[in-house]
Amino acid sequence: MAVSVDALKNVPLMSGLDERGLNRLAAAFKERTVGAGEELVKQGSGGVAFFILLEGELAVRIGDEVRATLSPGDYTGEMSLLDPDALRSASIAATTDSRVAYMSSWEFKPFVLEHPEIAWEMLKVLAKRVREAEQRRAHAA
Repeated sequence: MAVSVDALKNVPLMSGLDERGLNRLAAAFKERTVGAGEELVKQGSGGVAFFILLEGELAVRIGDEVRATLSPGDYTGEMSLLDPDALRSASIAATTDSRVAYMSSWEFKPFVLEHPEIAWEMLKVLAKRVREAEQRRAHAA
């Protein structure tokens, strides 16, 4: 099932897209329901999909520790888009019944190349995540 344009309009990553870009992207995304307690991705597994949380809440775990909670509009899996041979760095499970939009890297890459504003937003988030990981590592030492 395709994703609605209205659902994507609420995603900060997509805020720079015009109506035509949103329509094209919405048609390419697929939708999936994830039940409370169900795992969306497993740490250490291969990953070639990018996810946007449309409804619900997801917990990001590294090992047994919850590192983050994702809310509607948040996304995950962007690292697998950039490095499809890498393994998932975290497990992500639904803490409530949730709805996600997803797309494979081979579908998303051409779209990002045509819309560099999305790449820029992803780079900002990746930089923030690296900085936070470095701070956690420094505090643990």
